[in-house]
Amino acid sequence: MSDTNSDIHISGLFAKLPKGCHPYISLMRLDRPIGWWLLLLPGWWTILLSAEDLAVALWLMALFLIGAIAMRAAGCVINDMWDTDIDRKIARTATRPLASGDIAMWQAFATLVVLSLIGLFVLLQLPYRAWIMGVASLPFIALYPAFKRFTYWPQAMLGLTFSWGIWLGHVAVTDSWPTVTILVMYVGCVFWVIGYDTIYAVQDMKDDEVSGVKSSALALKGQIAASVRRFYLVAIGLISTAIYAHFEGWSLALLGCFVMALHLMHQTRQIDEDDPKMALVLFKSNRNAGLLLTAGLLAVHIL
Repeated sequence: MSDTNSDIHISGLFAKLPKGCHPYISLMRLDRPIGWWLLLLPGWWTILLSAEDLAVALWLMALFLIGAIAMRAAGCVINDMWDTDIDRKIARTATRPLASGDIAMWQAFATLVVLSLIGLFVLLQLPYRAWIMGVASLPFIALYPAFKRFTYWPQAMLGLTFSWGIWLGHVAVTDSWPTVTILVMYVGCVFWVIGYDTIYAVQDMKDDEVSGVKSSALALKGQIAASVRRFYLVAIGLISTAIYAHFEGWSLALLGCFVMALHLMHQTRQIDEDDPKMALVLFKSNRNAGLLLTAGLLAVHIL
């Protein structure tokens, strides 16, 4: 696991755990929190947007934190179960536990069952409409890994999946079905995800061309920066429209959205299709972008 081309680099507290745990940590990507942050933030947005009581919002945000960690881990397990053969052909992923044989397929499936039970426990704490919304996300989670085989836009499916917290957060707070405002915010979030995952895909462009894996980065080759800028502009436009409509005018949440927009535009000025390391740095910075909007929404409750 020390290969410099590998995306497996366990460090910190996880490295101190028994060696036998390391393949499972890698399988679930527990050592790389950026994934669950990006899954979590849309849910936090609509919890704060929809809740009238800050204490209720904070409780639900804590539940969503547990659920996001578990379900992101489950999504990684499913992805690796789908992609074992492909991962063996790509330098960055060849040392992943299933691809390298450190974990057997049945062990990965057992891990998936445990993670799904954790997600189910969290879901059962929410209103019954949230149960329906949660279950409705499962086909997206299961099918996303297949899309890179058939379309250059698996990032669109990831957008539909990682934005699901927009629906779930609203329903968890209100126990009512999403409104048009929430739909607008969901679509905006989908474009945000497409943008940042296109940046992420820059890392694998050379390997993907060899292996036959498709991505939006390959589809947009030569114009990635300009395309991501457009995705982000649509995202900010729709999210800010939803916030404006919800509050029926100006609010501090819009200030958070504006600062998030500045962050995203700064990202696009640094995209270099020939610099995979910078692509990873920019991708990870989307956690901070999402937290800026979260801070604006939280400020509405505090102030």
